[in-house]
Parts: sequence; structure tokens; C-alpha cells
Amino acid sequence: MRILIIGGSGFVSGTLARVALNAGHDVSVVTRGIKPLLSGVDPLVADRMDRDQFARIIEDSKLEWDIVVDCIGYVPEDAHQDMEVFRNRTRQLIFISTDFVFDPAHRKFPQPVESDFYADSGYGGNKRLCEIELAYGNLGDTEFTVFRPCHIYGPGSELGCLPNHARDPELISKLQNAVPISLVGGGHFLQQPIYAEDLANLILSAMGNKSAYRRIFNTAGPDVIESRTYYKIIADVLGVEVTFQECPVDECLTANPELAPFLTHRIYDLGELSESGLRVPSMSIMDGLRMHTESILARHK
Repeated sequence: MRILIIGGSGFVSGTLARVALNAGHDVSVVTRGIKPLLSGVDPLVADRMDRDQFARIIEDSKLEWDIVVDCIGYVPEDAHQDMEVFRNRTRQLIFISTDFVFDPAHRKFPQPVESDFYADSGYGGNKRLCEIELAYGNLGDTEFTVFRPCHIYGPGSELGCLPNHARDPELISKLQNAVPISLVGGGHFLQQPIYAEDLANLILSAMGNKSAYRRIFNTAGPDVIESRTYYKIIADVLGVEVTFQECPVDECLTANPELAPFLTHRIYDLGELSESGLRVPSMSIMDGLRMHTESILARHK
């Protein structure tokens, strides 16, 4: 298959490029050309924020793709750009959204795809507007599929799934030096982290799958855990003990209202993925976090 990834040098997009190349696909990426790319990908150098340049680079390539995957669409203008540029140039547009589209104050457990309550601002609100653009916009003969991953982890990213230690580059050092880990609500929020390679394989399994056309899928890993368990697993890999300090939820939200999407249970039923014939995420949180932790240790040797 011919695949175009918007991104290509980031955590999710880079993982997707690697998995796609290993599966034998022909991979192109739209990139600003700042970060190094994997050997074997075909770069199309453009800044998507320069809308005219982006459209010109795609047009001048004279290429068409089986799927286009937008890993860096954040505002509705990005989704609109996807429709304008790739309409009838690809069979399928896959857009990576987020589980932050749901209003954290009105979640269900497990949370279904459809809701009466969505985020109306910030990162999640803008992602929801992107979804609406795709659902009601003019894509011509191009189909779309949207995935809403929750916390994504794996080699290539920093560890940490909950404030005050989300994506904390010093987390391993803190654990090794017996620094108490301060988690909002004591880390008792439930979630289902998804391993980045699982997400990549899920995306690739949607190629040409008519059951996935014009649909949105909640996307999560197989294990439901307390957020504090995530940190305990890392500590076990390191062979150290971990102690926790509780940061009160109200105190955190008063100082940082934008963190509300983290401070809720994030639980999903993966049945719709299975029923649609998609590749259901299967990496256990224990194995995934072990590989993630070991990758960071190896990087710092």
C-alpha cells in the first residue's frame, strides 16, 4: 500500500512510519524537515501551517495514496485542509483525535463513542471540531476513519500518565532516588494506556476496511489500571520502591483548570474495534511499560 503520514518524525507518526515500513508499505511523510526521518521514507517537505505551501507540495508530487494519516491535526482548519487537499487523492483519510474530546464531568464508564457532552474548548474541544469537519464536510469519494486514543506510551516518548508526573523526563531518576511521586487524587483514576505500536497496527488494519469507513472509534489498551499502578510497574522494572503523595483534585483544578481531562476515569469497551475487523490492541501494560522503561535506560547509557 502507498501511505502518506502527515508528521512522520514525532512519537506517534514516527512509530507508525516504522511499523508501516516493516510491513512492506511504501511510506511518504509530510515534514518540516527539522527532525531526522527513518531511512526508507519519502519526505515531502512542507509546513502544514503554511496552507498554500502544503497544498502546492502535495499537488506537485503528482502522487495518490491508499491512505493518508493525519497525526498532527489539532484545529478544525487542519481537518478542513485535509479535505481540500486530499479529496479524491486518497481512498481513505485517517485522523488521529483524542479521548479528551469528552467532557470530563459527564463521562460514562465505559465511555461509548457517542456522547451528549463533549469538550467545548482547549485541546479536546478543537479535536472534536476536527471530527465534526470530517463528518459533515465534502470529502468527495474519499472515506474517513477517526481514532481517539487515550494515553499513548512506548519507546520514543517520555514516561508518565498523570499530573504531576505526566511525560516527566526525570521520572526514572526520581524513582531511583526515592523521590515521592505526587499524583493528583493519589493516582486512583482508572485508565487504559495504549502502546504506540498497537495504535500503529490498528491504524494500518483500517486500510480499505469498509466497516471502518465514516466511523469514529475510541481507542485504548487491553488493561484497565489505576494510574498509580502505571508508576508501580515502572518502579518494579527499575527494582526500586515507590512512595506516593496525594495532590488534592480541587487544589489542582483551581490552579490548572486545563488539566480536567486527565482527572477522570478513562475506560473504554474495545468491542467495536473487534466487531469491525480491526486489530484490537493487545500489548499488556506490564510488558509495554517494561519495554518503554528499558528503552529510556538504554538511551541514557
